[in-house]
Amino acid sequence: MNQAAPVYPNRVNIINFIRGVEPREPIDLIEPLHEQLALVQKHGLPATWLLQYDALINPDFTDLLLREANASQEIGVWFEIVQPLAEKAGIPWRGRFSWDSHAHIAFSVGYTPQERERLADVIMEDFRDKFGYYPQSVGSWFMDAHVLAYFSDRYNITASCNCKDQWGTDGYTIWGGYYNQAYYPSRLNGFMPAQTEECQIPVPVFRMLGSDPIYQYDARLGSNGQSVITLEPVYSGDEGGGGIPEWVRWFFDVNFRQEQVSFGYAQVGQENSFGWPLMKNGLIDQVELLASKQAEGVLRVESLAESGRWFKSQYPLTPASSLCALTDWRKEGHQSVWYYNRFYRFNLLNNDGELWIRDIHLFDERYVERYLQEACPDKNSHYDTLPVVDSARWSDSRTSAGLRPVAYDEEGNAVTLVVRSLETDESVPGELSILIRLEGEDTFRIRCSEQRITFSASRPDWGLYLTWGESSELPEMKFGPSAIEYVFNGHPYRVQLSGAQPSSCVTHEKSAPSNEIIQASFSAAADGITFRAVERELTLNF
Repeated sequence: MNQAAPVYPNRVNIINFIRGVEPREPIDLIEPLHEQLALVQKHGLPATWLLQYDALINPDFTDLLLREANASQEIGVWFEIVQPLAEKAGIPWRGRFSWDSHAHIAFSVGYTPQERERLADVIMEDFRDKFGYYPQSVGSWFMDAHVLAYFSDRYNITASCNCKDQWGTDGYTIWGGYYNQAYYPSRLNGFMPAQTEECQIPVPVFRMLGSDPIYQYDARLGSNGQSVITLEPVYSGDEGGGGIPEWVRWFFDVNFRQEQVSFGYAQVGQENSFGWPLMKNGLIDQVELLASKQAEGVLRVESLAESGRWFKSQYPLTPASSLCALTDWRKEGHQSVWYYNRFYRFNLLNNDGELWIRDIHLFDERYVERYLQEACPDKNSHYDTLPVVDSARWSDSRTSAGLRPVAYDEEGNAVTLVVRSLETDESVPGELSILIRLEGEDTFRIRCSEQRITFSASRPDWGLYLTWGESSELPEMKFGPSAIEYVFNGHPYRVQLSGAQPSSCVTHEKSAPSNEIIQASFSAAADGITFRAVERELTLNF
């Protein structure tokens, strides 16, 4: 008797969004649409085609889709603001060109809530006039909570998508969010996962582009913000990216595992404004690989709306998800484990033998986004969540920020733990367990569950060392006997501690006594604090 093929809980959306103009340089915008459509249909794959308004009103684009797209192709809306959309909504155009990439021009955040609704009405009604129905999917690099809720409440959209985490890239920052897969956003903050059904917008938002789970987080900063290490086929530099077949296969392997906390996910595709020659080789390779992976049962390719319907049928609230990269395509000894649920996100890096918790961000549906009622004033928009640990934003030239497990020698000095191997277990629903084997026979364990992270060690004398450098992104921090209290962007929050005692703090001016419970607020000049374990387990509670 033949054994049934294993079922992998993995989903892929091929999303190609279509601009009608590219003012920065002359480029053929029709050729990518024609070639991408022929490619996916050659392999029998569905895809989602999101039309920007200037493409929606141009028959060169819409007639091609109506004439050549088969029934498995989804057509939806890419919600960036262009001159003809603004003017039809009765809004004076402020852009440098008919499409202007600056955040306060191209994105909904640059307009008042009332203007956002008028813009949404124009594009939805003109879409229906052209295609005979309202679109089920509306995507953008980013949409504010007000307009996303409006699309949901008035037009009953099924799914949305937004950009990966990035710091300052192309003038806008979205940082600290659900790292991959999908989440239900808060009605007060389009980037923040909601904790309750009452406060969530009932539209799953899928994260686009496919970030490198090891290297994108602290990718280098330049004049245009962070560099890009994603699945987009136009990127093929030394850092990695979707134009490198070796990187793509590694990315698929780490994303599309059989064992998942919930499901694996990636978005494949490219905007047409890059031009077909630049994306051609990488996209053909990825689509061919997707077709073979789907035939093997490793993943399912479906439209964005199909994924949205499936997600809503499975999850009334945002589910826990994971992304575990236990191999390193660069062969530099790195492993990265991401876990996130509707309460927090967590990242652990094995930094070539050094155990380093790079990131913990708290999610709070009450944290109001900057642009819920006010328009973004300039080209630099900013979305974030609530940092508990943020090595990318808190480090400086002297200090590598983060939370590091340590042991204590006979003199009481903190000693870095050295990693031999790292294993993950995702068999418990909604949880992720990590077993770290250390030098010698010692082990260290981390268990991520709904509202807590639990640390435990085989040796009795250990702790966690939190460090930070001089950074304008530091929250206010106050350390007490059972909690860390934070204030970030005016919003207070706390992380409760059990099984630990703050045991030391070092500043540039003085060293605090080792038995003192630290109660003072720390400035950006402070170096760090150690939480020494006083029980077998040390737990952070959110």
